[in-house]
Amino acid sequence: MANTKKIFTVQNLAEKLRQAKGLILTDYSGLNVGQINKLRGEIKKAGGEFEVVKNTLLCLAAESSKFQSASWRTSSKLVGPTAALWIYAEEFSPLKVLEDFRRQTELPKIKFGFWEGEEIGLERIRELASLPSLAELQTKLITILHSPTSCFVWMLNTNIAKLIFILKSACQLAGREGGEN
Repeated sequence: MANTKKIFTVQNLAEKLRQAKGLILTDYSGLNVGQINKLRGEIKKAGGEFEVVKNTLLCLAAESSKFQSASWRTSSKLVGPTAALWIYAEEFSPLKVLEDFRRQTELPKIKFGFWEGEEIGLERIRELASLPSLAELQTKLITILHSPTSCFVWMLNTNIAKLIFILKSACQLAGREGGEN
């Protein structure tokens, strides 16, 4: 008979699977507790969640989720120590935090992941991590929309400045010529 703690853990994981837009499974071996806690904190600030999970309990939770037909549950992909990165929003910020951490420490190793129920590999995960955030895209859009207006105002000011320069030069030239007569 399964103990109450494991039943609760499976139910908790199943709920997270239902809510998550994305899930990245990693091999955390080689990381110490301090590094895991640091990564966990940074990911939480970015809107995600990073936790160590038991493979068998995650497979049990997946049976009642959108991942139920996933081949990973029966393959050798889910072996060894596993930590899950849960992404709950459309934003990839938690994934960016994980990728930045990986660049610095070369750990944890990414096994594979899911985005909206579809299994994705390491290359797709890196691709998603490199996408600009929503805030970055909004800033670029505002800059692009603002740019033609700024250029137009600059051109008007430049032409007016040139006209003033020509008139000032003409007045100075006329003043010199008028003073000589």
